Amino acid sequence: MKVRRLRNHQKISGAFDREFQLEVLRSDRLRVITLIGVIVSALLVVLILAVFSYEQFDRAFHGNFHGFLISVGVVVGSSVLCLSIELAAIIRLLKKQTRVLDPLQYLSAFIETSIPTAGMIVGSLFLGPIYTLFTPAAFIYPIFIVLSALRLNLKLCVFTGAVAGIEYSVLALYFISQGSNAAVEPILSGVPHHLFKGFLLFATGVVTGLVTLQIKKRILKSFGALEERNRISRTFGEYVSPVVMDKLMTLKPDLRSERRSVCVMFLDIRNFTTFAEKRTPEEVVAYLESLFEFVIEIVNRHNGVINKFLGDGFMAVFGAPLSDGNDCSNAVAAAREILVRVDEEVARENVLPTTVGIGLHAGEAVTGSIGSSVRKEYAVIGDVVNLASRIEQLNKTFGSQLLISDRVWQTLGEIAPRARPIGDVHIKGREGTIEIYQVA
Repeated sequence: MKVRRLRNHQKISGAFDREFQLEVLRSDRLRVITLIGVIVSALLVVLILAVFSYEQFDRAFHGNFHGFLISVGVVVGSSVLCLSIELAAIIRLLKKQTRVLDPLQYLSAFIETSIPTAGMIVGSLFLGPIYTLFTPAAFIYPIFIVLSALRLNLKLCVFTGAVAGIEYSVLALYFISQGSNAAVEPILSGVPHHLFKGFLLFATGVVTGLVTLQIKKRILKSFGALEERNRISRTFGEYVSPVVMDKLMTLKPDLRSERRSVCVMFLDIRNFTTFAEKRTPEEVVAYLESLFEFVIEIVNRHNGVINKFLGDGFMAVFGAPLSDGNDCSNAVAAAREILVRVDEEVARENVLPTTVGIGLHAGEAVTGSIGSSVRKEYAVIGDVVNLASRIEQLNKTFGSQLLISDRVWQTLGEIAPRARPIGDVHIKGREGTIEIYQVA
């Protein structure tokens, strides 16, 4: 059984891992599209500013602003081309539903993060080495680092930050060595200043990675909660009340086999076979739905669980998988309300003339999720179930509608309803007798 559970868990984990990797690819697709949008938008802003402030730009670039624009256009075009190739590869992987190899992810992160570096190198040819370090190109690094969070990979975020920090620091050291004879302010050519900026870029990658890690943990936690809800929902379906379902989700009971004290209810519709013979299947289903709609609601409201339908009735259990300590009183209250409600609905002509028989017995049973990896159900197994079924059948013998065992009666104590002791009754298939009480 443990091996089977492990296999099922592995199947679920494998399915989730595949779906998660596809979501990572979709997120990566969004990241690349955003990068393309940022780069193209930056170029458009530069062109718009150039239209209104061309002379200022031209003076700043020593009369070579036109050449600078051409060089920037080449860098931007090459960057967009690389990103477009990466985007096409991601879309292809999504169609094939396969993940990208890790080395390729690191390669793409390196190439992308090097785009601002290429821009600064181009800028140094027109502005001079030192002044290039203070152009807007250096502010593009954080954009690449922050967007790396969409990869949902801590190591890739840190790697992106490291590439940005190292490239900026190396480039700054090189530019400072090349422009050491130029007349610039000391703060502009100070090595510690630029090394600290490189460290901040690396720190941004680390922080982004930690944020990504937390996001990933919460995604996994949400999936775990969803899988738990689905597991409980698959087990109990629509046969528990919202209150009970909320308690199940809050307490998350272990649905493995365990011994519990329960009160079992069996309900049977009298003369159902004769009724069904004279009507179409559609009419039979409509009748059962009209009856079970309020009967199930009553059982749910009294903290019971419809364990299984039996065609012309059902079996309900009180006390499993959760118990409020009043299982027998809840079962008796539900049974009495069902009888009253059936009479009321028949009188209102909402339900065809109907008579039901109910039997209750309490005792220990083995409860839990039983079945195979293909299908499971929450089962209640034990002599208490068989005896509750036999007690219900005795209604036909005694002309009653609600019979309970002595075990149920003794549990009720002072709140026990009026009942007629029938005495010790021999149960078919059992050697001994059991004391029965007629409540209705």
